[in-house]
This record gives sequence, structure tokens and C-alpha cells, in this order.
Amino acid sequence: MKRTTLFIIACLALLSVQAQDDGFAIETISDSLFQKMQGRSFPANCSTPRSDLRHLRVLHRNAEDSVLHGELVCNKAIAEDLLDIFRKLYEAHYPIERIRLIDDYEADDELSMRDNNSSSFCFRVVSGTKKLSKHARGMAIDINTRYNPYVRTNRSGRRLVSPDNSLPYVDRTKSFPYKIEEGDLCYRLFIEHGFTWGGHWRTMKDYQHFEK
Repeated sequence: MKRTTLFIIACLALLSVQAQDDGFAIETISDSLFQKMQGRSFPANCSTPRSDLRHLRVLHRNAEDSVLHGELVCNKAIAEDLLDIFRKLYEAHYPIERIRLIDDYEADDELSMRDNNSSSFCFRVVSGTKKLSKHARGMAIDINTRYNPYVRTNRSGRRLVSPDNSLPYVDRTKSFPYKIEEGDLCYRLFIEHGFTWGGHWRTMKDYQHFEK
């Protein structure tokens, strides 16, 4: 009986190690990561508690089907959702070019988007307003940002596009890599998990954006 118990414990321990080593994990914010975030995605005036945030490690594939390691910070309320979504996207070979901490870009959203980076938490306001973005709580995520731009028309009739190198991808009738569109796998998975898509907004479009 004792040997059987020890064998079961050993098997469970092995399964635990394998689960942790499969490239997908949810972790609390370590001291070293928090130090990197401070003054960047987590500025001095950040009102989102560190304890509300989680560090996700995922695998993803780019358009060339190369397997890459990615990481991001999000709210703990959507951490399990994102892990499941990224796992299914990875298994389906859905292309995501880059998933890096926005702190690698000094929390500059424009720089991150220009690099086609996918990210979630960053304590900031909605562009052109004083209202906190859903990203400020880690309750939103942007995917393949250069190819799925934010587009709106201001009061003077001028069209604003962000990031500024994404103009070729404003025309959503065209076909190109990393494009998110209604009905594709990325869209379906986020909708199934209760997210809303910025591509459905009426007064503006944010094709990269999903929020809860």
C-alpha cells in the first residue's frame, strides 16, 4: 500500500511538472517583473492593484509557422480565458507574430503596435481622452496590432489611424497576413469567452482589440 501511494504521488508530481513545462502558465507578478513594470506599464499613479494582475506565458506561431515563446500581463479575471484562447490558437497554427511585455517598449503603445506586438495590461487612458482604458485594468488585449489598426474620424473629418504604419491595412476587404475578421478563429474564441470586439464599434473601429 505504501509503495502504491508513493507511486501515485510521484506520477502526480510528474504530471504537474509536465503541465508547467508545456509553455503555457499563469503566474503571480514576481518581484523582478514588477520592478520592470514600475514606471512603465505600472506608473506611480496606477490604481490597479498588483494583486489583481497575472503574468501569462504562452506559445504561439508566426506566419511562417515558427514556434515562439510569448508573455504578457493581464487581469486575473481573464487570465484563464486568455490561456485557453492562446492554447487553442497555437494548436490551430493561427498566426500571431509577437507577444512581448509592453514594458519592452517602455510602455509606449504606439511603438508596441508598430512592431505588431500583442499585449494586454498597460495603465493608460483612451487615446485622445482622459478616460482610463480597459487596458489600465488588464481587461483588454490587442492582437496583431499593426495589421488590425485603430481607425476613427475626428470632428474635422480627418481619418486617424493607429499605429501610424498600419495605413495599408485599413481596407478590410483586402487579404493580408495576421488579419482579424469576423468569423475567423481568433474572433470566435474571444466571443465564445465573453469578450467584445472593437471591430464591431460604430463610431470607430479597433480591429486589434478585445475586451471584457
